[in-house]
Amino acid sequence: MIRQAAFSLTLVLALAACQKDSNPSLDQTGEQPQLPTQNDALIPAMTIPTPAGWDGELPTVPDGFTIAPIAKDLKIPRQMLVLPNGDILVAEGRGGHASPVRPKDVIAGIIKKQGTSAVKGGNRITLLRDADGDGKTDLQTTFISGLDAPYGMALVDGTLYVANQGNVVSFPYTDGATSIAGPGRELTKLPSRINHHWTKSMTASPDGSKLYVGIGSNSNVGERGMDVEEDRAVIWEIDRATGASRIYASGVRNPTALAINPATNQLWTVANERDELGPQLVPDYLTSVKEGAFYGWPYSYYGQHVDPRIQPQRPDLVRKAIAPDYALGSHVAALGLDFAKQGGFGGAMSEGAFVGEHGSWNRRDPSGYKVVFVPFRGGRPSGKPIDVVGGFLKGDHARGRPVGVAFDPTRRALYVADDVSNTVWRVAPKAAARAEAVAKGAREPS
Repeated sequence: MIRQAAFSLTLVLALAACQKDSNPSLDQTGEQPQLPTQNDALIPAMTIPTPAGWDGELPTVPDGFTIAPIAKDLKIPRQMLVLPNGDILVAEGRGGHASPVRPKDVIAGIIKKQGTSAVKGGNRITLLRDADGDGKTDLQTTFISGLDAPYGMALVDGTLYVANQGNVVSFPYTDGATSIAGPGRELTKLPSRINHHWTKSMTASPDGSKLYVGIGSNSNVGERGMDVEEDRAVIWEIDRATGASRIYASGVRNPTALAINPATNQLWTVANERDELGPQLVPDYLTSVKEGAFYGWPYSYYGQHVDPRIQPQRPDLVRKAIAPDYALGSHVAALGLDFAKQGGFGGAMSEGAFVGEHGSWNRRDPSGYKVVFVPFRGGRPSGKPIDVVGGFLKGDHARGRPVGVAFDPTRRALYVADDVSNTVWRVAPKAAARAEAVAKGAREPS
């Protein structure tokens, strides 16, 4: 059996190696990405850099910035939330219970598993405290335990909300608390049948009356049948007082992170698009979320580009499909989103969004594996993405893979969760580090 499986994997990889390479001349970031011809391959190219340690090295950041680990030895860190007192909550876990439906699903599972940490998910939230703001954690402790693949978090009016893979639960929060006991109160259940995409992203509306939850599809492009896609590939709006929910937007294959743009109070998401149409289809994206809008999945992509694989076709829905605002590149697997606040890092990173790109598995030339900043002007994307954190790839190995990102405007720091090295990284301007040292009475470095 093992020998047969190994032979099948070798055959699949050989077939995948025959697929077309990506075209480096294509521009697939920005408001008008270039989209190549569809290439629905029998076996798509599948390769993923395998984990390797940092061996004392650090990720790369732009000149004028520093990066250092603020927490290590976590258990699959995913999303983060900066609390009003500067504490950082880190959701840790791994969910999903979807069985494969096609032979290439089995192979894809094997390939993707090769790029993940061997650590078991923590099913918890960890609190990190840097009391003096020197960029070093003074306290790392379990804040809430016994959760079920927690992912999205939101704090509203003294209540902490956590999106597990199957429900939203709430906990009373007191400023400065270092732990919360008890199972929490269930606000509402979330769609969790099959859970092909299990992550449930979450943020609160600006007035705190609503919670928004991203719910990914149960398939790549409907191959499990559309009956299992009820309330999937959608963003829910949940009434915080009653738990009542409604579909706020639909056709978003996998809305992996949600955030409010502070300049406009508009809801935004990053989304992972479909696979198996080629190494440069379909670009993952960043977009504002318009109430009642349909973004195409599974019938079309990037507006009204029809996907012929889903049957029966729905031209009525394709006509309604709107294009997202900004392409991030094909298969970059954007999992993190947060906006710069109070001037961000200044300069080119004063207004805009930080995006964590977990990295591809289904193209020969890896894409993603970095954190980028999408500059905005007047509340809208304006310009090409800026690399903020890189160096995760080294040869055929991944020393880390970024997931959630969280910006702290008070300390002018960006936190990056890395679920391969199980680390949270802290990025800050060197000038800020000098200012902190001077404020503590230390001699300013020359």
